[in-house]
Amino acid sequence: MLKPESRPAKLHYLTNNFRVLADGDFVTCAITSTRIPLEELRYWNAERQEAYVDAAASTKALAPE
Repeated sequence: MLKPESRPAKLHYLTNNFRVLADGDFVTCAITSTRIPLEELRYWNAERQEAYVDAAASTKALAPE
């Protein structure tokens, strides 16, 4: 669970990993705007440089409009 004083991290998403560019506690889901603690981050898109809270959000991001 995030603390009230939590701050966003800046990440560079790679294919199988990510690199922390600026320290923080969470990133924000590109689809739902949910805060994702870094230790819970499992879904992202390296090409789009976006994080997703879960598989459903990831699928929605990649679905054709």
